[in-house]
Amino acid sequence: METPTARWRRLLPRTPGRWAAAVAALAVLVGGGTWTAVADDGPPAVQREDRMLRPGGVPIDTSYFTAGGSGKRPAVLIGHGFGGSKNDVRAQAEKLAADGYAVLTWSARGFGKSGGAISLNDPDGEVKDVSGLIDWLAKRPEVELDKKGDPRVGLTGASYGGAVSLLAAGHDQRVDAIAPVITYWNLADALFPDGVFKKLWAGIFITTGGGCEKFEKKLCEMYERVAVSGKPDAEARALLTERSPSAVADRIKVPSLLLQGQSDSLFPLGHADAMQKAISANGAPVSVDWISGGHDGGDNETSRVEGRVGAWFDRYLKEETGTDTGPAFRVTRTGGIDSTDGAALKRGASSDTYPGLRSGGREIPLGEGTKTFRNPAGSAPPAISAVPGVGGGLSQLSSLGVGLSLDFPGQFGRFESAPLATSVHVTGTPTARVTVKATEGRDAVLFGKVYDVSPDGRQQVLPSQLVAPYRITPDQQGKPIELALPAVDHEFDAGHRMRLVFSATDLGYASPAEPATYTVTADGPLTAPTAPAVTTAAATLPWWTWGLPAAALVIAAALLLTARRRTATPAPDPALTDVPLQITGLSKKYAKSVDRYAVRELSFRVEKGQVLGLLGPNGAGKTTTLRMLMGLITPDEGEIRVFGQAIRPGAPVLSRVGAFVEGAGFLPHLSGRANLDLYWQATGRPAEDAYIDEALEIAGLGDALARAVRTYSQGMRQRLAIAQAMLGMPDLLILDEPTNGLDPPQIREMRDVMIRYAAGGRTVIVSSHLLSEVEQSCTHLVVMDRGRLVQAGPVAEITGSGDMILVTTAEEVSEPLAEKVASLPGIGSAVRLDDGRGLLVRLDGATTSRLVADLVRLDVPVTGVGPHRRLEDAFLTLISGGAA
Repeated sequence: METPTARWRRLLPRTPGRWAAAVAALAVLVGGGTWTAVADDGPPAVQREDRMLRPGGVPIDTSYFTAGGSGKRPAVLIGHGFGGSKNDVRAQAEKLAADGYAVLTWSARGFGKSGGAISLNDPDGEVKDVSGLIDWLAKRPEVELDKKGDPRVGLTGASYGGAVSLLAAGHDQRVDAIAPVITYWNLADALFPDGVFKKLWAGIFITTGGGCEKFEKKLCEMYERVAVSGKPDAEARALLTERSPSAVADRIKVPSLLLQGQSDSLFPLGHADAMQKAISANGAPVSVDWISGGHDGGDNETSRVEGRVGAWFDRYLKEETGTDTGPAFRVTRTGGIDSTDGAALKRGASSDTYPGLRSGGREIPLGEGTKTFRNPAGSAPPAISAVPGVGGGLSQLSSLGVGLSLDFPGQFGRFESAPLATSVHVTGTPTARVTVKATEGRDAVLFGKVYDVSPDGRQQVLPSQLVAPYRITPDQQGKPIELALPAVDHEFDAGHRMRLVFSATDLGYASPAEPATYTVTADGPLTAPTAPAVTTAAATLPWWTWGLPAAALVIAAALLLTARRRTATPAPDPALTDVPLQITGLSKKYAKSVDRYAVRELSFRVEKGQVLGLLGPNGAGKTTTLRMLMGLITPDEGEIRVFGQAIRPGAPVLSRVGAFVEGAGFLPHLSGRANLDLYWQATGRPAEDAYIDEALEIAGLGDALARAVRTYSQGMRQRLAIAQAMLGMPDLLILDEPTNGLDPPQIREMRDVMIRYAAGGRTVIVSSHLLSEVEQSCTHLVVMDRGRLVQAGPVAEITGSGDMILVTTAEEVSEPLAEKVASLPGIGSAVRLDDGRGLLVRLDGATTSRLVADLVRLDVPVTGVGPHRRLEDAFLTLISGGAA
């Protein structure tokens, strides 16, 4: 019988394919019940069987999911995150079952209803349980077998569940493919990096597990010993290492999809790098994906990530060789800022080979000299970088250009570059050579970080709020050593500076309690990896499900067949050749009215790459403006130019415009594909210019394309409509209320497509009443009221950061604590939210970073910090004072 390694070699790609369907939410959704059926719109009903198994002698609570038919199918095991249970991954299991897998979930020892003590993925504990679960799967009649007792099986899971996926692959040769998410390679390196105790994350780990008494006795003793001393010992490192995937590095030989978080101070990107090197050295195929989120919060890109996991299993478990599993390396990059929650709007960059963490090093000269600073007695107050356990708040604010890292005077040394002549996109681990000395022959415990400093020097941003700890022993001191800084993906703009800082303290780590003086000398430039082979995709758009109502056939007919008399068309304006849209002095009166205007004296300009939101209350003139822009009606006054060409009904430049205004125009008895073909034929343009395959990839309709449109649901019609609107890949795309009829996941996917579409140099104009979606999707806004322009500009400029800060908390804030915050220097006021779980703070001289530092000092359980004013507030303010 062939081995898993031989099988994946046989399955290497021979023909291109498309992405598999997404497989639901990432490891944190809720479920429950027994023997239930879950109906979906199309997929077969899913049945669930709950039972208690004893694979390793300990009762383990399991759920088994299957759907449809009696045929053989591969199996998937899904592990949960630390502190969770099998219920957290129920939704993911149901989707995988509906996609043709037999899926088994379980609560690990010490969690949920399972028995036993937590032993941190002990080979004789949790890992042995997984092998027992594979034994159980091998006896199920519907599970496909490679040979007797050997089921075709893959493992996935996030964090704790990701680690057991790796460990199972190393301990049990029956595992055929894995897809671990935001997990660790060596737990000792994660909690004791370079011999420095990561005290806050370790404490959170113990608390999340239910307290020390829930753990295996020797683990509890180890934690208490290290927590008291503040320094890990060799025994502690050995205990955690033997229970880590790195202990079986040479035995993990199966196809591995490694998804690691950029916003993750618990298991940073270096862990995925170590996994990739070890597993690829064993000859197995490996893909690495740096997602936006992580243990410090942010967007875990659920749909896209689960889509890759599903595709990975389709290829290596179902043996669907045409399935595209994606590039060898992909990283999510910032393509703008969501002003609602401070999250990064995303675009992907990729490479056909994994670049590692030090590819394409660029040397950045730093200021010379020796810096002297002190570790204070008790190592307090500590500097602040990440705040472990805070969740989605602080780590994401670096994407806003808000600097929250705080270093105290006298406790750090810094070296700074000159202003950068060109931008530098760092992808990987910067390094620096330094000489370090500490007083009285002591260990020097330092924390290194690289700031992005604005041209005026007033703002410094710490990418992903990450810091690297170092324990430099006396035998390493007094001579040059190379120190690796945190691995990040971050662009330093031209004119900005790189600031290398070494601090004596950090909130997340244990520093020596004894006071000490440190000196650090820079012995050369900062080397910044640029990974030149990694490029941002512009033309390729992702699989996707978002929609438009479709009246494009009607629009095309109007443009081609109109018999209206046309006035002489003005000459093209060469200065506007590259400008997608410029509107000047546009006015349109209501029919049969001499003084009532639908649009009056409207002027604005749209540039390439923008996603422009057209906002206004009912009757503001938005639809009238769009109809004039599309040449469906003529203005009474003013001018519209698209790429320098004046717009008139039937103008040739309209071939560069894709547009939709509400209303469906499909022929119900024809298939979806036939409707698209018929529409393109009606335009009279060459078939090769249609880019139908790209449009169909966006639609994501699969087999439904061959069905009659009359059988489509509203959401399916919307997806077909977006494919129709984008035929020909127009340079300017106009969408009027594109989210009508879409559910929240489809709306979320629509954001990504608009952003990616514009990132390729095209332009999108969207009119919508959903202010929260416009705020998250658009880079620029035009606000109209009663036919007039009220304001135009970037989203951030219109919303404004203001001086009001919203602080959300994990627990209710007491009134006395709110009063303490209000009395802080530079704080104008602090008011509790209605539910008590947060504060509205008005800054009166204080900075956001200072506020965060003071909140941490006061033990306020912060979960998020951000500007309070949202687009809704700005919009209501603008239209209430808009011109009549």
